[in-house]
Amino acid sequence: MAPRSVRTRTTLAACASVAVVLLVASAAAVLLVRANLERSAEADAREQAEVVAGLAADGRLDAFLPLDHGTDFVQVVDAGGRVVAAGQNLAGRPALTQGGQSSHDLLRGEHHQSVTTITAATPTGPITVHVGASLRTADDAEDVTRAALAVLSGVLVLTVGVLTWRATGRALRPVEDIRAEVAAIGDRDLHRRVPEPPSDDEIARLADTMNAMLARLEAAGTRQRRFIADASHELRSPLAVLRTQLEVALAHPDPQVRSDLVAGALEDTERLQALAAELLLLARLDSTGRTGRTGPVEPVDLAELVRNTVTARGAEAHPVTVRASAAVTVAGSPLWLGRLLTNLLDNARRHARNAVTVRLDTDRASGTATLDVANDGPAIEPGDREKIFERFARLDDARSRDDGGAGLGLAIARDIATLHGGTLTVLDTPGETTFRARLPTTPAPPADR
Repeated sequence: MAPRSVRTRTTLAACASVAVVLLVASAAAVLLVRANLERSAEADAREQAEVVAGLAADGRLDAFLPLDHGTDFVQVVDAGGRVVAAGQNLAGRPALTQGGQSSHDLLRGEHHQSVTTITAATPTGPITVHVGASLRTADDAEDVTRAALAVLSGVLVLTVGVLTWRATGRALRPVEDIRAEVAAIGDRDLHRRVPEPPSDDEIARLADTMNAMLARLEAAGTRQRRFIADASHELRSPLAVLRTQLEVALAHPDPQVRSDLVAGALEDTERLQALAAELLLLARLDSTGRTGRTGPVEPVDLAELVRNTVTARGAEAHPVTVRASAAVTVAGSPLWLGRLLTNLLDNARRHARNAVTVRLDTDRASGTATLDVANDGPAIEPGDREKIFERFARLDDARSRDDGGAGLGLAIARDIATLHGGTLTVLDTPGETTFRARLPTTPAPPADR
């Protein structure tokens, strides 16, 4: 079963990697040392064999030959296979076979030998010189090198294991602290944050990302709780009025009064129905924003949409002037874009003194369509220009209630603009209040020929 700890797996991987490298390096070092020592022994044996051959060629070859340091045996054999000279340790021994195997086996002992054979011409005929060099030094050096490398490799692998274990533990300690803190954070503790290490590395960036995510979760939870509280507050008042009207109508004996009360209750019911529809639309927009799917997308001619929407509204208390250029095409949902325009027109109608103006244009440089809905009502203070897009926000609460507004229209309009890749802002224009929606345009279809 594989170890589950990252620390353990990292330590084992580091030790295994170092062990493999040390094994290959040690084998190469041992082979190199032995090869160098064997070449040195062979060179010494060949040098002595050439000296003996030179003595034989000069006719100065003695029957008994001295052995140099590191030489196991020397033997000189004539063409007839007769031993004409040898070292004292081969005195009386028969001639060596090809390669010196017979006496070599007798004299080798516990160590390897390197046998060098050369042929030389002498006044009495050709001779063959066999010189056996001891590889005792090479064998001893190989044994010592192997033992030393084994000990050194073991120490290095152990050192690497200890250092990797400690370094990995130190590196992963902030991760464990982050994990423990995240595990302890519940849905009521979103204000808590994970500890951020002082280093500027991946773990520090992970902690920063986790804290940013927790901040977004906390903000989302706060918005959700505020939305629920605001929705409950908005529903409580019309429900209380509706219940009072129904109770009074049920108990009042005058049919005319009862009819008026029922008519008022019907108006409040319609207001509640509209509020419920807006709440459902906001929930749908929130869901669409989280999933990233905006539903069916098709080319929409904003100029035609503006004209149709204004015409369908009929006569207004304040006239609506439309200034739209030629076809302006955007990609999106005609239903939702129509709702965005309707909400902006409703807001402009509530606050206009005399007139409402709708302007539509395109910015070819940025590839955006600009939809402005302006009214000549009171200006919005700079500090309130973002607040008005909050849900259930009303700068004039009493007037908005009388006009039937719930403070959701602008919030819905901005959400729709955002889902279509655009923006909705308030401009500081002289003499009027202008809401500007920017939406990305799509290329116009080719004209028919």
